[in-house]
Amino acid sequence: MKKLTGNINIGVFISGRGSNLKELIRYSKKNNTNWKIKLVISNKKEAKGLIYAKKNKIQNYAIEKKKPEFEKKSLSILKKNKINLLCLAGFMRILSNEFIKKCKFKIINIHPSLLPKYKGLNTHERAIKAGDKYAGSTVHYVTAKLDSGKKILQTKVKIFKADNPNTLAKRVLKAEHQIYPKAVDIVCKKII
Repeated sequence: MKKLTGNINIGVFISGRGSNLKELIRYSKKNNTNWKIKLVISNKKEAKGLIYAKKNKIQNYAIEKKKPEFEKKSLSILKKNKINLLCLAGFMRILSNEFIKKCKFKIINIHPSLLPKYKGLNTHERAIKAGDKYAGSTVHYVTAKLDSGKKILQTKVKIFKADNPNTLAKRVLKAEHQIYPKAVDIVCKKII
């Protein structure tokens, strides 16, 4: 079987621990993917995810600037590196409509709820308070409207009576690690 690895260049935006980034790196190395992570950009220089990028010899940048400057610098880096897909992985900033329009490639995000429920923050707390039986995770295309783009993949996680936002968050994160790489596969098959 012909090895596909690395035809599609992926950029990843992070803000924190980078557990989804770590999973994307692991999956792309272990499987016969047609994509590879070419660069990682964080809006916080102390983001732990930058350590995974360095360990895996992936170009990485920390751009601690206000949104307009961050977006301008990031866009320049993404274009220079011929990025075909941008993945948001725990990136805690809303991208401007202008940035999204200037990107000539798709942008996807992973969100810790069963969209369209609970857009934005505090998703686990909101799901528990509402008495929902399930929480979950959704990978979706990024549009100018927060957490409203077309869904790519979604997975459910049961909410137990004893759950609090932290216990639920841990289980949802495990589910995220399973679906995000698969969603990237789906999107990359459409890019070819």
